[in-house]
Amino acid sequence: MFSLLILALLGLLAILALVLVLILINFFGIWLRAKIADAPVSFGSLIGMRLRRVPVGLIVDSRIHAVKAGLNLSTDDLEAHYLAGGNVNQVVLALIAADKAGIKLDFKRACAIDLAVKGTNRTVLEAVRTSINPKVIDCPNPASGKQYIDAVARDGIGVKVRARVTVRSNLDRFVGGATEETIIARVGEGIVTSIGSSASYKDVLENPDKISKVVLQKGLDSGTAFEILSVDIADVDIGENVGAKLQAEQAEADKVVAQAKAEMRRAAAVATEQEMRARTQEMRAKVVAAEAEVPLAIAEAFRKGQLGILDYMRYKNLMADTAMREAISGIEKSGTEAKQHH
Repeated sequence: MFSLLILALLGLLAILALVLVLILINFFGIWLRAKIADAPVSFGSLIGMRLRRVPVGLIVDSRIHAVKAGLNLSTDDLEAHYLAGGNVNQVVLALIAADKAGIKLDFKRACAIDLAVKGTNRTVLEAVRTSINPKVIDCPNPASGKQYIDAVARDGIGVKVRARVTVRSNLDRFVGGATEETIIARVGEGIVTSIGSSASYKDVLENPDKISKVVLQKGLDSGTAFEILSVDIADVDIGENVGAKLQAEQAEADKVVAQAKAEMRRAAAVATEQEMRARTQEMRAKVVAAEAEVPLAIAEAFRKGQLGILDYMRYKNLMADTAMREAISGIEKSGTEAKQHH
């Protein structure tokens, strides 16, 4: 019985020794590297990270880098950020860069920035570097397909401007702040406003720095993740005469309206002419009808004895004389018109 107990105890010790050997094989090198670097990590922490499926080498190496740079970061903080989906290596490098540059940046804010830019082309390290070394943004962005910002002065002449904006990251507003697109849009709006308030395009050409001053006074970096340091006009060019073009288009539109109104008046005149012709024909018909009653009236006068034969003969002579006179006047009128024609 005693021998069985001893065998069981020996077996348990063998198992414990095997586990210890496996632990030493898996974690001794990492533990020793951290120990030598004065950034010790306990075996319990190493085993816990392995059980939580956290890359042990990444966490330990990141802690070593931080400690060597004078930053005291625990493995628990680094592990928590990794489990949250963050980039531990970028955060540590950003903290080191900020510390060397004298920029105040704590671990929580760095983690917040790293998580905020996740899924974008930006990184927390880039944000810190931009805060140290300002970057230049082209306005408008060449990727948008536009090379110039088009604006029109008060004299109607178009002006094309290309600007370069120097910005620095504002780490306090980096989380939740507007991006570069907002900076470009606001600067473009400020340039258009400045040129539009200029009396002439010549003023813009003579004093391009006036645009920069007006734009900077507007506080365009409010609510953005950047601080605008300067707005420099890189190129100014003359565009088309927008005022003259608009006046020409307005004149063409007025011409079309005038032609339409003239056509309406012509149509009204034609309609009036046709109406008068119809009335003339109507009156001629009445005259013909009245003339047709004359012979009837003469015959009635003969029957009643109111008209004699001599009176009738004088009436016929008067009618013949009138017809002769009208014929003579018609011939003379035709001759006069022929002479005038020649």
